[in-house]
Amino acid sequence: MGKLLLVINCFILAIGHCGGPLMMRLYFIHGGKRVWFSSWLETGGWPIILFPIACAYLHRSRTQPSAENKLFLMKPRLFIAAAVIGILTGVDDYIYAYGVARLPVSTVALIIASQLVFTAVFAFVLVKQKFTSYSINAVFLLTMGAGVLGLNTSSDRPKNESYREYILGFVMTVGAAALYGFILPLVELTYRKAKQEISYGLVLEIQAVMCLFATAFSTIGMLVNNDFKVIPKEAREFVLGETKYYTIAIMSAIVWQCFYLGVIGIIFCSSSLVSGIVIAVLLPVTEILAVIFYKESFHAEKGVALALSLWGFLSYFCGEIKQSKINKPALHLLQSEMPSVPNCQISV
Repeated sequence: MGKLLLVINCFILAIGHCGGPLMMRLYFIHGGKRVWFSSWLETGGWPIILFPIACAYLHRSRTQPSAENKLFLMKPRLFIAAAVIGILTGVDDYIYAYGVARLPVSTVALIIASQLVFTAVFAFVLVKQKFTSYSINAVFLLTMGAGVLGLNTSSDRPKNESYREYILGFVMTVGAAALYGFILPLVELTYRKAKQEISYGLVLEIQAVMCLFATAFSTIGMLVNNDFKVIPKEAREFVLGETKYYTIAIMSAIVWQCFYLGVIGIIFCSSSLVSGIVIAVLLPVTEILAVIFYKESFHAEKGVALALSLWGFLSYFCGEIKQSKINKPALHLLQSEMPSVPNCQISV
């Protein structure tokens, strides 16, 4: 059940991670200019999560006594932690949206690959993540893939953009990679320090609170920047038309929820480092989609980066399979000595 849930969350993350930047860039390419609005869309679809939370509650109501079943499982301590992480996510959303507004999708994907390095470092510091030769090799290969992609970015600056704006977008995107590389292990640390059982239903609640506070942060930015007054005019002047403007906005909000839901689901099933590796291995996929939909050039360097990323991804999971085979005899010995210990189950 745990492996199935991990695979499902990887698939959900793939939809969000590949589709999110493409939808955001589509908005900016065809006349969108509101960075705060774009950052708001990254988490503004959080009410969608209320549906699976309600399903989890209904499931618990059939399997648990009514006295023990609660609509919301989150305790105040965990709520505060999720709120703080949500504000940090809001900051990260803004600086990421700023980078996407200034840089091509392929360049953004290249820079975001450095997030894996930040995730690995912060995971080691915050949650004492243990490294194996396979995981180190995966980090190295994925980082090399990002480096190879960087060999041909000198000509990526849009024609209508100044060099200063391009550099500022580059720096902001690096900042987004670093900050999210910190957020991922911080979420894992929150799980460990929660002082209550972490079920998948509770993970959904944490995600809802994080997105709620991130959206509140972006809403304040939109109010200060007068985005709510400008959006109707921008929609009327949008190159693809007013209807498609709002369609893109709605789809962006939905797709980005897939990203965040997949991330916290993978952390719940495995670790923040695994989440970072999955994000990194999806970057070349985003590159290919950018080539298909936005006619961005696909040089030999991007093909090499794709091969390195897949190699790194396989390296990590081969190491996981080997480690599980090593641990299985020890687990059987432990179960024979402690026959009363129940099997672990994933609850909602």
